[in-house]
Formats: sequence, C-alpha cells, structure tokens
Amino acid sequence: MSARIDSRQQGTTLIEVLVALLVLAIGLLGAAALQLNALKYTDSSRTSSQASFIAYDMMDRIRANPDADYKLASLAAAPSAGDLNTPRTQDLYDFKTNIRTLDPVTGDGTITVDPTYKRLVTITVTWSDARAVNTANAPQTFTVTSRVAIDTKVTQ
Repeated sequence: MSARIDSRQQGTTLIEVLVALLVLAIGLLGAAALQLNALKYTDSSRTSSQASFIAYDMMDRIRANPDADYKLASLAAAPSAGDLNTPRTQDLYDFKTNIRTLDPVTGDGTITVDPTYKRLVTITVTWSDARAVNTANAPQTFTVTSRVAIDTKVTQ
C-alpha cells in the first residue's frame, strides 16, 4: 500500500506565516497602546486625587484655626520655612510644600477669604496635566469652597 501525497498541500507557506505574524504584531501594538493610555490616565487621576487631598487638608487646618488670616494670593507669597510655634505659618508652608511635591514646575495654590462673611474660604490648587492631554501646557484646577466656622450675626 502506497500513501499518496497531494502535491498541492504540503504544510504552511511563507505567505501564511507572514500574514500570521502581521496579525500578531497589530494585536500586540494595540495592546501596548491600550496599556500606555491606561498608565497616562491613571497618573492624571492620581494627580487630581492628590490635589483634592491637599485642598481638603488645608481646609481642615483653617477650620482648626478659623481666626487666623489664611489669605494667600499665590505660592510665591507663602512662607519659605515652617514654624511649629505659629500654626498659620506652618500650615501655609505645608500647603506650599505639598503643591510643590504635586507639580514642582507649574503647581500653584491660592486661598481667598470672602470679605463679607470672613468665614467663607475658597482654596484653589492648580497643576499641569500636560501628559494626559498631550499638549505643552494643560492647566488643571481643583477648587473647594466652604465655611470654616459659624459667622457672627451680620447686622445691616
């Protein structure tokens, strides 16, 4: 008994192997791009969360010492060194340090106090999210406004 071999089909051809490699390469490139985007947006989310932690931490510090004047036009006006004996100075120094840790180049923060009520405080943290949006400068801002204590009765 002699086995007949069909001469038209004798294994895979080079073209089939190349097509399979092309499909595999496209799939791997797609997976790599997906992973890159996931890393990029995870970092963006982390910085947003960190900015909110910084703002709420500062708001809690102001609530603990509501009679001090915490107005801050920018981080340039913040104290350059902390002072553990003066809570306001230490709080503003820590606020500046936290923002500089978040974004050393473009990070900034402001604290405004409503002139009418004196107890209504707005804290703004600004940082660059250029990596997530693929532009040179992409400022992001987190703002929180809250009353830090009960106002005395306002007379008119």
